[in-house]
Formats: sequence, C-alpha cells, structure tokens
Amino acid sequence: MLLARKTMKMRTLSIFALCVVLLQLMHISEGARQGQDMRCGACRALVDEMEWAIAQVDPKKMIQTGSFRINPDGSQSMKEVPLARSEGNLLELMEIVCEKMNDYGERMETAKNRKIYERVTSHDGKMDLSGAKFDSRVVSSLKFACETIVEQHEDEIIEFFAHETDNVKDKLCSKRTDLCDHALKMNHDEL
Repeated sequence: MLLARKTMKMRTLSIFALCVVLLQLMHISEGARQGQDMRCGACRALVDEMEWAIAQVDPKKMIQTGSFRINPDGSQSMKEVPLARSEGNLLELMEIVCEKMNDYGERMETAKNRKIYERVTSHDGKMDLSGAKFDSRVVSSLKFACETIVEQHEDEIIEFFAHETDNVKDKLCSKRTDLCDHALKMNHDEL
C-alpha cells in the first residue's frame, strides 16, 4: 500500500513537472514569435519610411559619382545618378530613418494572432490611433529593432534602394534577410 502511494505521488510530480516544462516552452515560443513580429514590423516600417523619404527628393536632381581621378586617356570615370537613390543620400536617410519609429504603434491582428506595427502619426502630423496601441515601450523596441536591422543589413538596404525595385518589403524583409519569414505565407496585400 505504501509503495502504491509513493508510485502515485511520483507520477503526479512527474506529470506536474512535465506541465511546467511545457508551459515554459510555450512562453519561450511566444516570446520568440513576438520578437519576430517586432523585427518584421521594424523592417517593413523601415522600407516604408525609406520609400517615402526617397519620393520626397526632386527626381530631376542628379549627383555625380565615380572617381575624380584622371584616367590615362585623359577622361574621368564619372556618371550622374539621381540624388534620391545615391549612396550618399541613402546613407544619410539610414542615419535618421529609425527616428521615424516614434510615429508607429502596435496593433494585434487577431485572425493570425500576430502583432502588426503601423504608422499612427501621418507625415503631416495628424494622429490616428484607431485600433493601434501607442506607448513608449513599443516605440523604443521598434526603434531598437530598426537600428539593429540598419546596422546588420546596411549593404542590402543600399542595394535595394539604389535602384527602383518592386516589392522591396517582400524581397528585403522576407527573402533576403528572413526577418519576415512568416510573411512568405501571407497574401501579398497583407505585406
């Protein structure tokens, strides 16, 4: 009888320990997904902000790039490129783009149980909080994620924005950097 009670108690403790471990794994998994949502949202916001800033530059403005050295034949290796997509302009934009995360909020997409980050302050300063949560924790986390992306993927960002490219969000955030690998399974309209 005493042996049966000890065996029953051991099974109960084992089941309890297993439940605790499963709950911890679920919590870790949820945290990882939230981090993925944040990185994906920061990448998508970065692309939106870079595209908007590039569109604000007069397309007629050109800049000379290349070498100012004189070649043996007396010519210079210079070419004109649009200022908006020049490497210098893109580097300047990347220095300030993450400050724009101050204008973003967080919204829960209940159908997919994912967090989405969207602009809550328009470029002209009007605020729209319809459905989005706007707080300093979200802003600072999004800004940190953006800065990390810029630091780790500077070359890819310049490569994509130096030339006009379609679907930059999909190509940069999902295919090249895997920051939004879950987004490859979404409809393109959701990107």
